[in-house]
Amino acid sequence: MLALLLFPCSALQAQGKTDIYILGKDKGSVSSMQANGITLLDARATAKKLGGSVELYAAAKQIKVAFPGMYAILSAPLAEAIINAQTVKLPAEVVASGSRIYVPAQFFMLPQVQKALDRQITFENNALVVEKNFTLAFTDKEQKNAYDRLRFFRKGNISFTSKQKNKHTVEVVFPSVVLKRNASLRLKDDFIRSFSISQRGKDAVLKVILGKKGKNWRFTEENGELVFACAETALPSAGAALPRQEEETPAKQTDMTPSVFADAAEDAKADVPVIKPAPQPVMKSGAPVITAKRKLRIVIDPGHGGKDPGATRRGSSQEKALNLTVSKHLYNYLKDQGFEVKMTRDKDVFVTLAGRSKMANDFKADLFISVHTNAAKRAAANGFEVYFRSDKATDAEAAEVAAFENEALQYEEAHYSFVDMLLESMAKNEFMNESSKLAGHIRNYVYKEPGIGIAVRQNNAIRQANFYVLRGVKAPAVLVEMGYISSSKDRARLNNKAAQKRMGQGIGKGIVSYLKAEGKISK
Repeated sequence: MLALLLFPCSALQAQGKTDIYILGKDKGSVSSMQANGITLLDARATAKKLGGSVELYAAAKQIKVAFPGMYAILSAPLAEAIINAQTVKLPAEVVASGSRIYVPAQFFMLPQVQKALDRQITFENNALVVEKNFTLAFTDKEQKNAYDRLRFFRKGNISFTSKQKNKHTVEVVFPSVVLKRNASLRLKDDFIRSFSISQRGKDAVLKVILGKKGKNWRFTEENGELVFACAETALPSAGAALPRQEEETPAKQTDMTPSVFADAAEDAKADVPVIKPAPQPVMKSGAPVITAKRKLRIVIDPGHGGKDPGATRRGSSQEKALNLTVSKHLYNYLKDQGFEVKMTRDKDVFVTLAGRSKMANDFKADLFISVHTNAAKRAAANGFEVYFRSDKATDAEAAEVAAFENEALQYEEAHYSFVDMLLESMAKNEFMNESSKLAGHIRNYVYKEPGIGIAVRQNNAIRQANFYVLRGVKAPAVLVEMGYISSSKDRARLNNKAAQKRMGQGIGKGIVSYLKAEGKISK
C-alpha cells in the first residue's frame, strides 16, 4: 500500500531476482524490483550477504545497516541515506513493500560502503559484483590468424619485469600489486598455448606458455592497458600496429569457465560501474566533519510563544518569556564563540512544533537546542534537566514532561498529512547517541556554572522522552528544562537576571565542550 502511494503503478515493476557475486563466487540472489529504470535491492538480504549487521524497523519503514566503521539509516519514502550522521542523496526513493525495504543498488556502490568493506563494488548485468581493491586484472584475450594478445587492466602506475625463462615459458613479475583474481586459461593456439596469473605474496606473477609459432613476444603498455602480444614474425615497437592478417576468424574456443566476468574488459574497471552512483552532494546534517569552509550552525529554540504561554505561575511568570530571555543570552554567548546561530523565534510569536524542526533542517543545523521551563503537580519537584528524544520515556515522570510540552499541538490549526505523520514518527536513532553525549556536556557545565542556584542532580538530570519538537531534526538535538516554574525556589532563580545570563552561558559552555570532545572544533 505504501509503495503505491510513493510511485505510480507504471513506475514500479514486478519483483525479480538479482545475483550477488563476491570475489568471483556466486553467493545466490536477493529480491529486487525496478523503479523508473533503477534497480532496487532487498536491503536486509543484500547487506547480510556482504557481511553487514541489520536492524529492521518495519513499522517505521526504516532500516539500519552497519558495516565496520560505518552505519546507514534508510527510510521509505526518502531518496537519501543517513551515513554516519551525514545525508547522502540516492538516485531513487527507498521503497517499503510488506516487511522488506528496497534500496537503490547504487547505495551499495557508495564510496563509504566500499571503504568500510575494503572492496570494489559494481552493478553489472543485473548482478552486484564485489571484488578486492585490486590494482591489476586480466580483462581479455584476442586470438587472430597472425598473433595472440592478452590484455590487462592496471590502476595507477605499475612496474614489471619480463623475461623468457626457457624456450617455451615467459614470466612477468609485478611487484607490490593486488591482483583482482587468480586466472588461468588454455588458448590451445600456435602462438600462446596457455597462461596463468596469480598472487604470490605482495607480488603478482604472469606465466605464459608459448606455442610452436610463438617465436616473438612483447609485454608493453598500450593505450593505458598492459598487453602481452605474441606472433611468429617480428613484432613492431610498442604502439605500432600488430602484423596484418589476411582474414578475420572467430576467436577460438577455450575452456575458460564462463561467468559474468568472462571476456568483459569493463569488468576489471571497478571504479567505473555500469550503473553509476548519483552525484553525492553531502548536506550537513547530524554531526558533520567540519572544515574551514563554513562555521558550525546551531539552532536555539525558545519553547512556546505567542498564543502558547507554556507553563505559568502566579500570573507574572510565564514560561514563554523565561525561555526567550535565556535563549537570547545563549545566542549571544555562541555568537561570541564564532558560531552561526539562528533562533526559531526572537520575540513573542507562535511557531508550530513541526515548523521549528523544519527551520533547523532548512538552516542545515549541526545542533538543535530547545529551551524550556518545567512544571509539575508536586510542589517539591525542582532542578535542572536535559532531555534527548526517544520513543520510550526514561520513566513516568519524563513521559509526563513530554506530554506537557507536546500540548502545544493544540494551538496548531493545520493537520498533518499521512506522509507528514509517517516522516515525523520515524525514530532518528542515528542521532540518539550524539544527542545523549551533548546532553551530558550541557548537564556538567550548567552544574559547574556559578550563580545559577538551581539544583543539577548528576544521577538523573539526563533523561529521555518523546518530544514532538525534536522529531525530524536532522542533527543531534536536546531539550533543556532549566528548572521548575512550579517550585518557588527554582522560580525565584529563573526570574533573576544574573541567573538567567549564567544559565545561558552554562548551556553554551556545555555545547562548546561537546564540540571539542567530538573533534568538531579545535581545543
